[in-house]
Amino acid sequence: MSGTVAVVGSFNVDHVWVLDALPVPGETRSGRYASGPGGKGFNQAVASVRAGAPTHFVCALGDDAGGALARELAARDGIALLATTATESTGAAGIFVDAAGRNSIAIAAGANAALTVEVVATHASVLRDAAVVVAQLESPEDAVAETLRIAHDGGARTLLNPAPANAVTTLGLLALADVLTPNETEFAALLRRHQPTIALAADAVASTDAAILHAACRRLLPRGTVVITLGAAGCFVSHPAPRWGDTDACYREAAPAARVVDTTGAGDAFNGALAASLATAPARPFQAHVRFASGYAALSTETPGAAASMPRHADVVARFGPERAAP
Repeated sequence: MSGTVAVVGSFNVDHVWVLDALPVPGETRSGRYASGPGGKGFNQAVASVRAGAPTHFVCALGDDAGGALARELAARDGIALLATTATESTGAAGIFVDAAGRNSIAIAAGANAALTVEVVATHASVLRDAAVVVAQLESPEDAVAETLRIAHDGGARTLLNPAPANAVTTLGLLALADVLTPNETEFAALLRRHQPTIALAADAVASTDAAILHAACRRLLPRGTVVITLGAAGCFVSHPAPRWGDTDACYREAAPAARVVDTTGAGDAFNGALAASLATAPARPFQAHVRFASGYAALSTETPGAAASMPRHADVVARFGPERAAP
C-alpha cells in the first residue's frame, strides 16, 4: 500500500454559537457567533494530513462561497481534493457549544447528497491504492457502501465512522468495515436498531463491564474491530480475536487529561489520526495507533472549532510526550 489515506465524505460550513448553556426547547439564549469549515469528512481529512499521512478527500461541493472555502483550505493543508461540483449549495451545520465544551449539532446535507455511487466510482483507483480508506454517514449510504467495497477490492483497510448512527439501515454496511468507530451514543443506537435484544443505554456504555461490552461488539460486527470512543473516559477496543499486534481481544485505552474548550470535532480528530497512524506505521500494534489517536483527539478539544482545531503531529508529541508519538 502507498501509505496514503483516502477520506470520502462531507464538507460543511459550520455556524457556531458559544453559549453559557445549551438551549432547551422554546428557549432563546444569547452567545458568541463564528463561522468556519467543518463536516465530518473534511474534519477527518484535515486530521489525517496534519497527523502525518498524505491524504485524498473525495467530496461534493456547491458552486458557491462554501465550495471555494473548501478548495482554498484543502490546498493550504496539502490535501488532494477530489471534488465534484453539485447544483445544490455547499452543506451547512448549526452548532451550539456550552461553557463545558459540550455541543449540539444540526446539519443540512446540501451538496453532500450529490456524492453518489457514480462519483465514488470515478475515484476507484485512489481508493484501491490507499492504505486506509475512511468514510462516515453524512453522505448517501449507497455511496459509502460503494466506497468500502472498492477499498476492500484493492486491499485497503476500511474505517467506518457510523455517524449519524440512524443512517445505518443494514448490518451489511457495517460488515464492510475492518474498523468501526462509534461513540457511546452511536454504539447504543446501533444496538437498539440492529441488536435489539441487547439493552444498553448510551450513558452506561463507559462503565459497562468489559466482557459484556466485548460480547455486544461481537454481535454487532462479528469479523471486524470495534473502537468505541468515550470522550474523557478514553475508548474501548474489541477485536474478534487478538490481532494486528495486540495481545488482547479487548481492552480499554485511557484518554490523557485535556484542558477542554470545545469538543466539536473530537471524534473526527480521533478517526483522522487513527487512519493516519495505521497508514504510515502499519507494523505498530493497533493499541499504539489507538493511543496516538486518543492523544490527538484530546489535544483537539483545547482549541475552538472543528477542522480548525486539528493539531499537528508535533503538537501531540510536545503536549503528551513520545509515548504518543506514533506514527
